[in-house]
Amino acid sequence: MKTARVAANGVVQEAIVKNGKLHLHNGQIVHEQDVQFLPPVEPGTVFVLGLNYADHAGELSFKAPEEPLVFLKGPHTFVGHNALTYRPDSADHMHYECELAVVLGKTGKHIKQEDAYDYVKGYTVANDYAIRDYLENYYRPNLRVKNRDMCTPIGPYLVDKDDVKNPMNLTLKTFVNGQLTQEGHTKDMIFDIPFLIEYLSSFMTLRENDIILTGTPKGLAKVYAGDEVVTEVEQIGRLVNTIAGDKTFHRNEATTHATSHR
Repeated sequence: MKTARVAANGVVQEAIVKNGKLHLHNGQIVHEQDVQFLPPVEPGTVFVLGLNYADHAGELSFKAPEEPLVFLKGPHTFVGHNALTYRPDSADHMHYECELAVVLGKTGKHIKQEDAYDYVKGYTVANDYAIRDYLENYYRPNLRVKNRDMCTPIGPYLVDKDDVKNPMNLTLKTFVNGQLTQEGHTKDMIFDIPFLIEYLSSFMTLRENDIILTGTPKGLAKVYAGDEVVTEVEQIGRLVNTIAGDKTFHRNEATTHATSHR
Protein backbone atom coordinates (compact mmCIF):
# COMPACT_ATOMS: atom_id res chain seq x y z
CA MET A 1 0.00 0.00 0.00
CA LYS A 2 1.11 3.54 -0.75
CA THR A 3 0.04 6.44 1.44
CA ALA A 4 0.66 10.17 1.35
CA ARG A 5 0.07 13.33 3.37
CA VAL A 6 -1.39 16.15 1.30
CA ALA A 7 -3.04 19.53 1.58
CA ALA A 8 -6.34 19.55 -0.32
CA ASN A 9 -9.04 22.21 -0.14
CA GLY A 10 -7.25 23.83 2.77
CA VAL A 11 -7.08 20.65 4.87
CA VAL A 12 -4.08 18.45 5.62
CA GLN A 13 -5.08 14.82 5.37
CA GLU A 14 -3.85 11.34 4.58
CA ALA A 15 -4.41 9.72 1.21
CA ILE A 16 -4.21 6.19 -0.15
CA VAL A 17 -3.10 5.58 -3.73
CA LYS A 18 -5.50 3.41 -5.73
CA ASN A 19 -5.54 3.00 -9.50
CA GLY A 20 -3.33 6.05 -9.97
CA LYS A 21 -5.58 8.38 -7.95
CA LEU A 22 -5.52 9.70 -4.40
CA HIS A 23 -8.32 8.57 -2.11
CA LEU A 24 -8.44 11.22 0.61
CA HIS A 25 -9.40 10.64 4.21
CA ASN A 26 -12.54 12.79 3.75
CA GLY A 27 -13.80 10.54 0.95
CA GLN A 28 -12.72 12.63 -2.06
CA ILE A 29 -10.92 11.02 -4.98
CA VAL A 30 -8.48 13.39 -6.69
CA HIS A 31 -5.53 13.50 -9.07
CA GLU A 32 -1.96 14.19 -7.93
CA GLN A 33 -2.00 17.62 -9.56
CA ASP A 34 -4.99 18.64 -7.45
CA VAL A 35 -3.13 18.52 -4.12
CA GLN A 36 -0.01 19.83 -2.45
CA PHE A 37 2.24 17.01 -1.29
CA LEU A 38 3.71 17.12 2.20
CA PRO A 39 6.33 14.77 3.66
CA PRO A 40 4.55 11.39 3.81
CA VAL A 41 4.91 11.25 7.61
CA GLU A 42 5.57 13.95 10.18
CA PRO A 43 9.26 13.27 10.86
CA GLY A 44 10.43 12.39 14.34
CA THR A 45 14.17 12.10 14.86
CA VAL A 46 15.89 11.94 11.48
CA PHE A 47 19.22 10.12 11.25
CA VAL A 48 21.36 10.82 8.20
CA LEU A 49 24.21 8.61 7.04
CA GLY A 50 27.36 10.17 5.64
CA LEU A 51 29.58 8.25 3.23
CA ASN A 52 27.52 5.06 3.41
CA TYR A 53 28.47 4.04 -0.14
CA ALA A 54 32.13 3.30 -0.79
CA ASP A 55 32.01 4.74 -4.32
CA HIS A 56 30.58 8.03 -2.99
CA ALA A 57 33.27 8.21 -0.32
CA GLY A 58 35.80 7.67 -3.10
CA GLU A 59 34.49 10.48 -5.28
CA LEU A 60 34.90 12.82 -2.27
CA SER A 61 38.45 11.47 -1.72
CA PHE A 62 37.67 9.78 1.59
CA LYS A 63 38.13 6.19 2.66
CA ALA A 64 35.01 4.25 3.58
CA PRO A 65 34.12 4.62 7.27
CA GLU A 66 34.59 1.74 9.70
CA GLU A 67 31.66 2.89 11.86
CA PRO A 68 28.48 4.69 10.71
CA LEU A 69 28.89 8.45 10.33
CA VAL A 70 25.54 9.78 11.52
CA PHE A 71 24.17 13.28 11.97
CA LEU A 72 20.68 14.60 12.72
CA LYS A 73 18.34 16.70 10.63
CA GLY A 74 15.68 19.14 11.87
CA PRO A 75 12.00 18.98 10.82
CA HIS A 76 11.99 22.26 8.88
CA THR A 77 14.48 20.93 6.35
CA PHE A 78 11.78 18.77 4.74
CA VAL A 79 9.49 19.62 1.82
CA GLY A 80 7.18 17.44 -0.24
CA HIS A 81 6.96 16.23 -3.82
CA ASN A 82 6.90 18.99 -6.49
CA ALA A 83 8.16 21.63 -4.02
CA LEU A 84 10.87 24.25 -4.47
CA THR A 85 14.28 24.10 -2.81
CA TYR A 86 16.31 27.26 -2.29
CA ARG A 87 19.81 27.60 -3.74
CA PRO A 88 21.61 30.82 -2.72
CA ASP A 89 22.95 32.56 -5.81
CA SER A 90 26.29 32.89 -4.03
CA ALA A 91 26.67 29.10 -3.68
CA ASP A 92 28.84 27.26 -6.17
CA HIS A 93 28.70 23.63 -5.03
CA MET A 94 25.10 22.51 -4.43
CA HIS A 95 24.65 18.78 -5.04
CA TYR A 96 21.62 16.47 -4.95
CA GLU A 97 21.79 13.18 -3.03
CA CYS A 98 19.26 10.46 -3.91
CA GLU A 99 18.58 8.28 -0.86
CA LEU A 100 16.36 5.46 0.32
CA ALA A 101 14.57 6.66 3.46
CA VAL A 102 13.54 4.09 6.08
CA VAL A 103 10.53 5.06 8.23
CA LEU A 104 10.26 3.33 11.58
CA GLY A 105 6.95 2.01 12.85
CA LYS A 106 7.25 1.46 16.59
CA THR A 107 9.32 2.15 19.67
CA GLY A 108 12.38 0.03 20.36
CA LYS A 109 15.80 -0.06 21.95
CA HIS A 110 18.60 -2.63 21.80
CA ILE A 111 17.05 -4.08 18.63
CA LYS A 112 18.89 -7.04 17.13
CA GLN A 113 19.62 -7.16 13.40
CA GLU A 114 17.47 -10.24 12.94
CA ASP A 115 14.48 -8.32 14.36
CA ALA A 116 15.19 -4.99 12.68
CA TYR A 117 12.58 -5.16 9.92
CA ASP A 118 9.87 -5.75 12.55
CA TYR A 119 10.41 -2.10 13.51
CA VAL A 120 10.13 -0.71 9.97
CA LYS A 121 6.87 0.88 8.82
CA GLY A 122 7.88 1.50 5.23
CA TYR A 123 10.09 3.36 2.78
CA THR A 124 10.15 6.59 0.84
CA VAL A 125 12.51 8.63 -1.34
CA ALA A 126 14.65 11.52 -0.10
CA ASN A 127 16.85 14.05 -1.85
CA ASP A 128 19.30 15.30 0.75
CA TYR A 129 20.77 18.37 -0.93
CA ALA A 130 24.17 19.56 0.27
CA ILE A 131 25.65 23.00 -0.28
CA ARG A 132 29.29 22.08 0.10
CA ASP A 133 30.49 25.71 -0.04
CA TYR A 134 29.65 25.76 3.67
CA LEU A 135 31.32 22.48 4.53
CA GLU A 136 33.77 22.49 7.43
CA ASN A 137 34.38 18.77 7.72
CA TYR A 138 33.10 15.99 5.45
CA TYR A 139 32.81 13.69 8.43
CA ARG A 140 30.63 16.10 10.43
CA PRO A 141 28.59 18.29 8.06
CA ASN A 142 27.66 21.54 9.75
CA LEU A 143 24.17 23.01 10.05
CA ARG A 144 24.45 25.28 7.00
CA VAL A 145 25.18 22.29 4.76
CA LYS A 146 22.51 19.83 5.85
CA ASN A 147 19.92 21.62 7.99
CA ARG A 148 18.79 24.47 5.79
CA ASP A 149 15.06 25.11 5.52
CA MET A 150 13.49 23.31 2.53
CA CYS A 151 16.74 21.53 1.61
CA THR A 152 15.42 17.95 1.79
CA PRO A 153 12.52 16.90 -0.45
CA ILE A 154 10.96 13.63 0.68
CA GLY A 155 8.11 11.49 -0.68
CA PRO A 156 5.83 11.39 -2.54
CA TYR A 157 4.59 8.23 -0.85
CA LEU A 158 5.23 5.97 2.08
CA VAL A 159 5.40 2.45 0.66
CA ASP A 160 4.48 -0.27 3.14
CA LYS A 161 7.42 -2.52 4.02
CA ASP A 162 5.47 -5.63 3.02
CA ASP A 163 5.34 -4.32 -0.57
CA VAL A 164 9.14 -4.20 -0.83
CA LYS A 165 10.57 -7.69 -0.92
CA ASN A 166 14.19 -6.70 -0.41
CA PRO A 167 15.08 -3.05 0.29
CA MET A 168 18.74 -3.97 -0.02
CA ASN A 169 18.24 -4.78 -3.71
CA LEU A 170 16.93 -1.53 -5.22
CA THR A 171 18.25 0.79 -7.91
CA LEU A 172 18.59 4.51 -7.20
CA LYS A 173 18.65 7.12 -9.99
CA THR A 174 18.79 10.90 -10.30
CA PHE A 175 17.78 12.89 -13.37
CA VAL A 176 18.58 16.59 -13.85
CA ASN A 177 16.42 18.23 -16.50
CA GLY A 178 15.63 14.78 -17.88
CA GLN A 179 19.24 13.60 -18.08
CA LEU A 180 20.38 10.61 -15.99
CA THR A 181 23.24 11.84 -13.79
CA GLN A 182 23.38 9.32 -10.93
CA GLU A 183 22.75 5.60 -10.70
CA GLY A 184 23.55 3.25 -7.85
CA HIS A 185 22.23 0.30 -5.89
CA THR A 186 21.25 -0.20 -2.26
CA LYS A 187 23.18 -3.47 -2.18
CA ASP A 188 26.34 -1.32 -2.19
CA MET A 189 25.63 0.32 1.18
CA ILE A 190 28.50 -0.13 3.60
CA PHE A 191 26.10 -0.45 6.54
CA ASP A 192 22.78 -2.05 5.64
CA ILE A 193 19.37 -1.32 7.16
CA PRO A 194 19.40 -4.05 9.88
CA PHE A 195 22.88 -3.00 10.96
CA LEU A 196 21.88 0.66 11.19
CA ILE A 197 18.78 -0.09 13.26
CA GLU A 198 20.78 -2.25 15.66
CA TYR A 199 23.53 0.38 15.86
CA LEU A 200 21.25 3.37 16.48
CA SER A 201 19.02 1.54 18.95
CA SER A 202 22.05 0.37 20.93
CA PHE A 203 22.40 3.81 22.52
CA MET A 204 19.08 5.61 22.00
CA THR A 205 15.39 4.82 21.76
CA LEU A 206 13.87 4.69 18.28
CA ARG A 207 10.24 5.70 17.85
CA GLU A 208 7.46 5.63 15.28
CA ASN A 209 8.10 8.01 12.36
CA ASP A 210 11.79 8.34 13.10
CA ILE A 211 13.54 8.23 9.73
CA ILE A 212 16.90 6.90 8.58
CA LEU A 213 18.34 8.44 5.41
CA THR A 214 20.68 5.70 4.29
CA GLY A 215 23.17 7.64 2.16
CA THR A 216 23.79 8.25 -1.52
CA PRO A 217 25.92 6.49 -4.16
CA LYS A 218 28.47 8.01 -6.51
CA GLY A 219 27.34 10.41 -9.20
CA LEU A 220 27.00 13.88 -7.75
CA ALA A 221 26.66 16.94 -9.96
CA LYS A 222 25.98 20.62 -9.40
CA VAL A 223 22.46 21.99 -9.68
CA TYR A 224 21.31 25.52 -10.46
CA ALA A 225 18.22 27.69 -10.18
CA GLY A 226 15.59 26.46 -12.62
CA ASP A 227 16.80 22.85 -12.67
CA GLU A 228 14.25 20.08 -12.26
CA VAL A 229 15.73 17.26 -10.20
CA VAL A 230 14.06 13.85 -10.08
CA THR A 231 15.27 11.29 -7.54
CA GLU A 232 13.96 7.79 -8.03
CA VAL A 233 14.17 4.58 -6.02
CA GLU A 234 13.01 1.34 -7.59
CA GLN A 235 9.65 0.10 -6.19
CA ILE A 236 9.42 3.18 -3.94
CA GLY A 237 8.71 6.14 -6.18
CA ARG A 238 9.73 9.18 -8.16
CA LEU A 239 10.31 12.44 -6.28
CA VAL A 240 10.28 15.69 -8.28
CA ASN A 241 11.84 18.93 -7.07
CA THR A 242 12.78 22.28 -8.62
CA ILE A 243 15.68 24.53 -7.62
CA ALA A 244 14.98 28.24 -7.11
CA GLY A 245 17.38 31.09 -6.44
CA ASP A 246 17.45 34.39 -4.59
CA LYS A 247 15.01 36.15 -6.89
CA THR A 248 12.20 33.70 -6.16
CA PHE A 249 12.76 33.38 -2.45
CA HIS A 250 13.49 37.02 -1.72
CA ARG A 251 10.30 38.00 -3.52
CA ASN A 252 8.32 35.51 -1.41
CA GLU A 253 9.91 36.77 1.80
CA ALA A 254 9.12 40.38 0.88
CA THR A 255 5.50 39.49 0.10
CA THR A 256 5.12 37.61 3.37
CA HIS A 257 6.64 40.51 5.31
CA ALA A 258 4.33 43.05 3.66
CA THR A 259 1.24 40.92 4.26
CA SER A 260 2.05 40.42 7.92
CA HIS A 261 2.16 44.20 8.48
CA ARG A 262 -1.17 45.11 6.88
